[in-house]
Amino acid sequence: MIYHLLEYTSQYFAEPLHFYAYKDVMFRAVLATLTSLAIALLTGPRIIRWLVKKKIGDRPEFYNTALNALTRNKAETPTMGGLIILLAGVLTTLLWARLDNPFVQKALFILAWYGAIGGVDDWLKLTSMAKHRSRDGLLPWEKLIFQIAGAVLIASFLYLDFERISDGKLFWVPFYKRGIDLGNWAFILIAILYLSATSNAVNLADGMDGLAGGCVAMVSFVLAILCYVASERMSGNVTWAAYLLLPHIPQAGELSIFYGALLGAVLGFLWFNCYPAQTFMGDTGSLALGAAMGYGAMVTRNEILLLVIGGVFVLELMSVVLQVCYFKYTGGKRLFKCAPIHHHFHLSGWSEPKVVVRFWLLGAAFAALALATLKIR
Repeated sequence: MIYHLLEYTSQYFAEPLHFYAYKDVMFRAVLATLTSLAIALLTGPRIIRWLVKKKIGDRPEFYNTALNALTRNKAETPTMGGLIILLAGVLTTLLWARLDNPFVQKALFILAWYGAIGGVDDWLKLTSMAKHRSRDGLLPWEKLIFQIAGAVLIASFLYLDFERISDGKLFWVPFYKRGIDLGNWAFILIAILYLSATSNAVNLADGMDGLAGGCVAMVSFVLAILCYVASERMSGNVTWAAYLLLPHIPQAGELSIFYGALLGAVLGFLWFNCYPAQTFMGDTGSLALGAAMGYGAMVTRNEILLLVIGGVFVLELMSVVLQVCYFKYTGGKRLFKCAPIHHHFHLSGWSEPKVVVRFWLLGAAFAALALATLKIR
């Protein structure tokens, strides 16, 4: 909105603006981060008060008596705090990004679609007692249907966007200098499965105060850099993508503003979500953020690299898969004390803040490793 306003002013006023910094993507990305942080800090207390007033509080219920005892003090903490992130992220993107950019338009759609799925799921869980229903919220197959539906829409339109981009339909592997052509159906199928998986990965990590938020902030920072590198020029006609042997995706740089906005929004949310949390993200925030992370990797053609960037989320997801498989094939034995794996360490005697900070350190290491691979290629 601000970009278009300044662009209009510079073209149609008798005295054109001599301020051109707004045209620079990275400049607007930094401003978006600060703006989103400010919005989250200002709106957070009001949203939390509203959630408390509506008695939208989490009631942790795990299939583990010891873990229920450890989390009993969280019973009245309001959930659906992801509303803070979504509000700050969407408003900031509308303010600083070019709204005629197709990648930005789909990014906003993803936040709205997956945020709505998570919001309905949270609401059904939290009103279960009053309505005398199960606390399961949306059934797994119901949630998956809506997640896949959103992924189908995004994958289809993204495929159309890549019609005129030679690198767009290729599948890129770290350390390999050329993309692999998998064909049309393979592109769409992989995109659907990928977006559905990433939307759930963050959800699994959202089990401790600040854990998911801190790791998402690191992933958002790296994705903002990747989007900038995929599109922007370093000098003359030479692009950063060509210099680093990465796929060149014109217009993807505008997504740096979107991920800068998410970074600021998540940092503002952490102000209220750090231990002891005043609010939880809930599915409202975790599903939307997970899908947004997957979308950024799809646009920049870094699907595999995201597995490194979001290594913590991969560990969380794999711990659940391993736990379920081990339990099934050993007749009821458990590989971990509880899954996802952060609960295993909590039950092993680590305090919650210690688990969270150590997972943050792992997240930072994974992010640094991912950035290092750009030059190694």
